Amino acid sequence: MGKKKKENLSSKKEENNKEAKPSKVRNCCSFNNNCCSIISCLVAIFAAFLAYKAYTTLTLVPDLPTLDLEAWWGPNDTRGNQDTSIRPFRIVFSESMLTDLRRRFDDYRRLKKTKSFENATWTYGVNSDGFGKIFAHWVFKYKFNRRELYLNQYDHFKTNIQGMDIHYVHVKPKVDRNVKVVPLLLLHGFPGSVREFYEAIPLLTTPRSEHDFVFEIIVPSLPGFGYSQGPVRPGLSETPMAVVMRNLMHRLGFKQFYIQGGDLGHKIGMSMATLFPNEVLGFHTNMAVTITDLSILTWVFGDIWPSFIEKEYSNRLYPVKDKVNFYLEESGYLHLQHTKPDTIGVALKESPAGLAAYIIEKFVIGTNPENKFLDDGGLESFDTDDLLDNIMIYWATGCITTSMRIFKETSRNKEMETALEKIPTEVPTWALRLRHEIFFMPEFMIKWKFPNLFGTTTLDVGGHFAALEKPEVFAHDVFKAVKSFREFNRFS
Repeated sequence: MGKKKKENLSSKKEENNKEAKPSKVRNCCSFNNNCCSIISCLVAIFAAFLAYKAYTTLTLVPDLPTLDLEAWWGPNDTRGNQDTSIRPFRIVFSESMLTDLRRRFDDYRRLKKTKSFENATWTYGVNSDGFGKIFAHWVFKYKFNRRELYLNQYDHFKTNIQGMDIHYVHVKPKVDRNVKVVPLLLLHGFPGSVREFYEAIPLLTTPRSEHDFVFEIIVPSLPGFGYSQGPVRPGLSETPMAVVMRNLMHRLGFKQFYIQGGDLGHKIGMSMATLFPNEVLGFHTNMAVTITDLSILTWVFGDIWPSFIEKEYSNRLYPVKDKVNFYLEESGYLHLQHTKPDTIGVALKESPAGLAAYIIEKFVIGTNPENKFLDDGGLESFDTDDLLDNIMIYWATGCITTSMRIFKETSRNKEMETALEKIPTEVPTWALRLRHEIFFMPEFMIKWKFPNLFGTTTLDVGGHFAALEKPEVFAHDVFKAVKSFREFNRFS
């Protein structure tokens, strides 16, 4: 009996244990679920916090940099003895320079040339056959005296700004008094010069029946470019250069004016609009881009979520992989110029063939990236004399080294230049977006920098050198933009 009773008790105990186990498991699962929920909430909160911090950091508008508007870029011993006069200037291809140039031509012609690979076209840089034709034109067909006269068809001047003699072209329209004349500052880039605008100048200074105004044109050679002196000390990046350009306009008597720029001209014009919004009446750009962490991140996300981007223009931005490969392949020269401009400058200043090759290749890619797959690099769309005029300005002045230093200065002043990209400007702005421009930016991103974006003109023609490639399109768009700026300023 006792043994049977013990067995019954043991059996009941086992049954009780069996009933108790599911309860413990349920309690354990409930505890684990609660822990998971708490952890998930904490992770979500932390992720939201990081996202908020990232957003506030990316969208933070920095303070406007303080700049010395009278910074002296010339030799210290000339400070206080500045000649503020405006002096007529004339481009001269001196006989001594031409004699030396022809000697260098002969030296290069005697060298054994390295032939490009078969079917390589311009994918390895300049193509030996294509470049050979341009070089032969320079040696045998380029009429130096005639081109000198051509370059002097407009009035040229020099004046000293902040210690540097600044060269500029100044063209006043010949119009009746009832036509309003407005000042327009045209800013070139690299490897360009004032020569870029020669075809557009008469189109901008000739009255049009649909407009009650016309332009008075000022085209400076940027400091260190062409016939303008460069600084004698480091620091003259895009934003300080904007101050120089503004002071030039003041010297000429213009307290308010319009600006047009592409490439470096866009960056300098953008800085002028940001620093001097009460002086810049409107800004027209043919390279509407602001490179910030936020714009880069948005560009990458747009490849994942295409709805971010204007659908009809997505092929100008994507796929990201292809664009990144393109920028890496075509930006080798930028790395040199951002780091050791004086080193590459020695080679380019020594050899006219080297200088021409270096510059010509930029026109091949800038006009249309697909040109590098053509035997002639697409250069038949240009008059060869026009391209050589630009090269002659670099050669005759020996400015290639000083022109490249601005890239190094921009790297040195990175914090300031990045800040200028992030600070919105209220200046009325218009963007001309040509088909093969190297950089493309959607309207909503352009408005981060230029909230008063009055309009964009997006075309399926043209490339990076808008004024030289498509002068009629360029001039028409500038007129259209300034008309809208004038209407705004009239009623604001």
